[in-house]
Amino acid sequence: MFHPLPIFIGLRYLKGRSGDRFSRFVSAMSTAGITIGVLALVIVISVMNGFEQQLKDRILGVLPQALITQDGPFTQPDAPPAALSALPQVNRAVPLTRAEAVLQSAGALAAGAMLGIEPEDYEPLAAHMVQGQVADLTPGSYRVILGNGMAQQLGVKVGDKVRLMVTSVSVYTPLGRIPSQRNFIVSGIYFTGSDVDKSLVLTNIADAGRLLRYKPDAFTGWRLFLDDPFSVTELAQSDLPDGFSWSDWRDQRGELFQAVKMEKNMMGLMLGLVVGVAAFNIISALIMVVMEKQAEVAILKTQGMTSQQVLLTFIVQGASSGVIGAVAGGILGTLLALNINGILSLLGVDLASLGGSLPVDVKPFQVAIVIIGAICLSLLATLFPSYRAAAVRPAEALRYE
Repeated sequence: MFHPLPIFIGLRYLKGRSGDRFSRFVSAMSTAGITIGVLALVIVISVMNGFEQQLKDRILGVLPQALITQDGPFTQPDAPPAALSALPQVNRAVPLTRAEAVLQSAGALAAGAMLGIEPEDYEPLAAHMVQGQVADLTPGSYRVILGNGMAQQLGVKVGDKVRLMVTSVSVYTPLGRIPSQRNFIVSGIYFTGSDVDKSLVLTNIADAGRLLRYKPDAFTGWRLFLDDPFSVTELAQSDLPDGFSWSDWRDQRGELFQAVKMEKNMMGLMLGLVVGVAAFNIISALIMVVMEKQAEVAILKTQGMTSQQVLLTFIVQGASSGVIGAVAGGILGTLLALNINGILSLLGVDLASLGGSLPVDVKPFQVAIVIIGAICLSLLATLFPSYRAAAVRPAEALRYE
């Protein structure tokens, strides 16, 4: 088989002799450090990906991802403007009525955002329903679906009545000007495990329109369903017809996702530094090998080996530790991340507070980037010791031999 000389000698040096116990120990510790660092980085990033995806599904699956409004209500619910359908990342546009509201039960008050929806257009909410169905929001029934947190705050359950008041619309009565209001029946309760449960109220779009004193078939704006809710930054720059206004989930929950992204980046940076420290431990191991092998390098040079070949020999030896550690860490980290809930259960860790399990989303591209990054750091760490080995002068190295 074809074995280039630098690779052959570099791998022989990697194995070491039985007497080189200390240098082999340092090399093994460097490899183990890289393995542990890459393993931890893969697991943490996968769990953070899972939390981010869970937030996206729970919050952005219920909140309007993007909403197109104008100065007054729209009046054609069956005909979305062509400019909206032409936007990239937009799956469909459905009518939506939105307003700030106050809810009153027999013993408490709560404030939230009222969404008037077409039940058949709100499939994501069905996955979070714990009581009732979205289909119960029929026109003229004056029913609402509350989040679990708001239902507890108001002290109501399915079948109870709540008074829904919209402060932005007033009506004149013999008692004076009062907010538009009406009694609604609680027909369902949803649970997303987020603060949305305490702030979002859903009803039929026709009933919401009547409460807001809209004309029949009038509604606030068009809700856009997107392939990726995080693409709103680019979409917000799109050209819209005159009079149209853009708003999206960042107005209400932007800070939360920014905090999650920042935490994910900082955790990645800190664990990346751990990998970097482990990778640069290769320098100390390789310097000891270079000092120990000076006479052998000198003999190889006298037999015709070039400085470039010597350089490659020690790069192969040092980088091999990094490659082995990075690949092993990537594989072990992926396996542990995929089975982390079972492992934590065996260790007796209570996951009830996290909904029964840790969310995990292993992305092969990210794992590959982590492995390649660790290998590149290992290669960088080998350059200086390898250069010193290539600079050995045979006459000086063999003077006292």
